[in-house]
Amino acid sequence: MQVTWVFPGLFVVLWSTGFIGAKLGLPYAEPFTFLSLRFLFVLAILLPICWLARAPWPNRQGTAHMVMAGVLMQGGYLGGVFASMHLGMPAGISALITGLQPVFTAVLGGWLLHERTTPRQWGGLGLGLLGVALVVGERIAVQQLTVPAILLAGLALASITLGTVWQKRHGGAIDLRTGAAIQFAAAALVLAPFAFLLETRQVRWSGEFVFALAWLVLVLSFGAVFLLFYLIRHGAATRVASLFYLVPPTTALIAWPLFGESYSMLAAMGMGLGMLAVWLVTKS
Repeated sequence: MQVTWVFPGLFVVLWSTGFIGAKLGLPYAEPFTFLSLRFLFVLAILLPICWLARAPWPNRQGTAHMVMAGVLMQGGYLGGVFASMHLGMPAGISALITGLQPVFTAVLGGWLLHERTTPRQWGGLGLGLLGVALVVGERIAVQQLTVPAILLAGLALASITLGTVWQKRHGGAIDLRTGAAIQFAAAALVLAPFAFLLETRQVRWSGEFVFALAWLVLVLSFGAVFLLFYLIRHGAATRVASLFYLVPPTTALIAWPLFGESYSMLAAMGMGLGMLAVWLVTKS
């Protein structure tokens, strides 16, 4: 069954709002505390769904694969993004750095998944890398971002890249509901200790924080993440990863009126190159 044409666009919009939700909620809770609450609420909804629907649970080997995918795709990626933004990384820049993922996914996909990457796709990936580099390079110079914030964003980039390939290679036969439950549980077990060791675990409950938490739980963790799993299952990993090139400009457009994150003409050109790269990589 082919992926419906609307799914990639819907995924890009939903995934982009994840950076916005993080930006809205982080002033009221530290990153690992915020994520631990998110995973707790997700599991409180998802586990009853799995049990009521009698969804099949994977065997021991499948469970281990889902644990690894969860540590990477949920723990490492979200932990890196939230922690870097807590240290001052703008939402748009965080999306731009993790937008480099298609380049690394193409390399790992060809090596581990034996997927053929055409010269046109490599050209698109290189063009997208150039576009992202233009925007990121300018914003790093302007924003004077700290090294820890940049390294944490790099951790998020590496984690989502490895997690995407791992999910594609080992998650195809596993039920999406139980597989996601295992992933969120694994991520919670990995990040919760950091909340206890490094943070105060204090939350300032407000309408804005509740909205951000609810959006991340219901729209992101159920909508965008399940949609990502579906896209990975039904498409080549390189083509799915290329959708992340559209996340930076989409995030920037949303963050501009909300947080005042403006971009120069050079940055706009870089984002345009990224969008052209998506077309080259995903073209049939």
